[in-house]
Amino acid sequence: MKIKLTGLLLCGMLIAAAFSSAHAQTQPSKPARPAAGVKTTDQQIEAKIQALMKQLTLEEKISLLHANSIFGAGGIERLGIPQIMTDDGPLGVREDVKEGWGSANLTTDSATFFPNGSAIAATWNPDLAYRYGHDMAEEARARGKNVMLAPAFNICRVPLCGRTYEYYSEDPWLNAKLAVQSVKGIQSQHVAACVKHFAVNNQEINRGRISVDVDERTLREIYLPAFKAAITEGEAWTIMSAYNKLRGTYCSENDYLLNKILKGEWKFKGMVISDWGGTHSTVKAANNGLDLEMGSVPPYKNYYFADKLLDSVKAHNVEMDVIDEKVHRILWVLLHTDMSEKLPAGKINTPAHSKTVYDIESEAIVLLKNDKNLLPLKTSTIKALAVIGDNATQTFHAGGFGAGVKARYEITALQGLQNRLGTKVEIKYAQGYSGEYRPFGKNQRTENAKPDTALISAAVAAAKSSDMAIVFIGGNREYESESRDRKSLILPFSEQYLVDTVTAVNPNTIVVVVGGAPYDIGKIKKNNHTIVWSWYNGSENGNALADVLLGKVNPSGKLPFTFPADLKDSPAIALNAYPGENLEEEYKEGILVGYRWFDTKKIEPLYCFGYGLSYTTFKYAGLVTDKKMYKPTESIKITLKVKNSGKYAGKETVQLYVSKLESAVQRAEKELKAFKKVNIPVGQTATVSFILPAKNLAYFDAQNSKWVVEPGKYKVLAGTSSRDITQSAEVTVL
Repeated sequence: MKIKLTGLLLCGMLIAAAFSSAHAQTQPSKPARPAAGVKTTDQQIEAKIQALMKQLTLEEKISLLHANSIFGAGGIERLGIPQIMTDDGPLGVREDVKEGWGSANLTTDSATFFPNGSAIAATWNPDLAYRYGHDMAEEARARGKNVMLAPAFNICRVPLCGRTYEYYSEDPWLNAKLAVQSVKGIQSQHVAACVKHFAVNNQEINRGRISVDVDERTLREIYLPAFKAAITEGEAWTIMSAYNKLRGTYCSENDYLLNKILKGEWKFKGMVISDWGGTHSTVKAANNGLDLEMGSVPPYKNYYFADKLLDSVKAHNVEMDVIDEKVHRILWVLLHTDMSEKLPAGKINTPAHSKTVYDIESEAIVLLKNDKNLLPLKTSTIKALAVIGDNATQTFHAGGFGAGVKARYEITALQGLQNRLGTKVEIKYAQGYSGEYRPFGKNQRTENAKPDTALISAAVAAAKSSDMAIVFIGGNREYESESRDRKSLILPFSEQYLVDTVTAVNPNTIVVVVGGAPYDIGKIKKNNHTIVWSWYNGSENGNALADVLLGKVNPSGKLPFTFPADLKDSPAIALNAYPGENLEEEYKEGILVGYRWFDTKKIEPLYCFGYGLSYTTFKYAGLVTDKKMYKPTESIKITLKVKNSGKYAGKETVQLYVSKLESAVQRAEKELKAFKKVNIPVGQTATVSFILPAKNLAYFDAQNSKWVVEPGKYKVLAGTSSRDITQSAEVTVL
């Protein structure tokens, strides 16, 4: 969503009447609730919708279909119909703002900062995705929001995309499983999840004008599955159209996407919301499936779905049944949210929410390398510890061009280490580099900023006089940002020079990389023996990271996307299919996105999809299927043994891939089809079971517009990553 971050979060409700009228106009009217104690049935909801619609004038119906404040829309006070009040997730409930994006300067609008999307994906834990949605929605409910603009889970097609940190992964199956639980968690609090951005919104360069040309099979197999699951399994109540075009038509007025697929095939009952400023017409958008036009620039009566839509109805360019359908959808959403029975009061900034954030963070952190077993830290042998790097003291709840949170608190990495080590170890902090990023204007400071000799000297001195050094590098919320893609995968701000310099004077150097997207850390992988990957990891960031470094928590995060050894190895870059020419972009790589490309083309990545180490070791054995031959209507039952053969209890994500042997159509070498995260005590063996419906082995036959399970032999593969497959079995589908 296109927004300008001037303070931190967004406008709210249930606050003192003493605030400015500009803020007050965003407040929803008091919701009309059904009588408590009786569950509202679908028939009762329909009856309420019909009763309300009979009382609405044409002008009132039109007023429900467009924004009337930066984050609000509609509301008919005389009928007890509340406003749609959106909140710009997905990092948490945004601060309150006035018209013009200025902060409302309240003291009541702080919130919990939740980990970024790729961090959630790195947990490979759907239960945590549910808790994330549940707790964030509790905070939205406490602030009077009824639509949460989350989750965002577009496929990570290009590692440079400025919103990769906000999205989940490169794999549709992983995205789908996490998205469904996130949606269910949000809506458990009578807050509508708004899944976004529908669809093929995979870059920020020219995002508002680029037209994506993607073949039907790729669209169905890669870019739509998570959306479909969020709608058909998660039962999401709202969805946001993307800024870009699909096959020459804006997504906000794309009949194929919105009417035929979403509302037709998937039977979506809720409302389609435009991205902010993402509507481009009145008649076409109205007739082709958009329900609510949002934006942030008044006067709102000039919007396409305001006076222009009223005039179009009167001129019979848009029929009344089209308007009534949109109103029906909006009322349907409101009757599931602010007009629903037993509306929760909500909670905000609670210890339980902090615990959820901590649990996500601690399971998201990825151990990339630990060759000398410096981790977990042995504090009995450390008298002085050098903590080096701007990211050790940087906060990540806000920044850049996009959604942020006015966090009630955020524990930095340095604070986390200080909290855990206390006076047992002397901590020497040195900034090392400045992470200030100014990409525009006369006073530019870009990622290519030269080393600051004074900061480097101080870092070297701290490292030399310490038993061990931890260097914190990577990106920040200014550098990875909505509205712009990165230009390369290089580490910004001369961070590589800092790592090299510190390592040269202290070989006991641990490198912690902070980021929401891949970076080129190839030299560090080659020259350094200990690497940890962290994220924009929420309010408890520093505490969770310290606990992983100290061994209180055994790292269990797995990478949700491939790290290319060289940018040119990535499929869209290799095929010159990014960022497009003449505002057109062909997805030439087809279904071979992410690890599908690297594995099929036998290209060695820097780090593969699903990769992540532990302080312990896991041994896989005994993969078997319940039989060898299956009908397409049957399910394959798979079991294997996983033993914790190391010295620490730990969680392991067992990844199940499938490979089609001798396929008649192009296939990836392997595709993720299931995963399960299990906690295994030291020395014990877990039996891990999967039930894989044979229908999930299908490919999309574009010529006949149907899913086809190809008969023949398949390999079922289990391992710790897409490249570390240790168990397999062969089955036949008849």
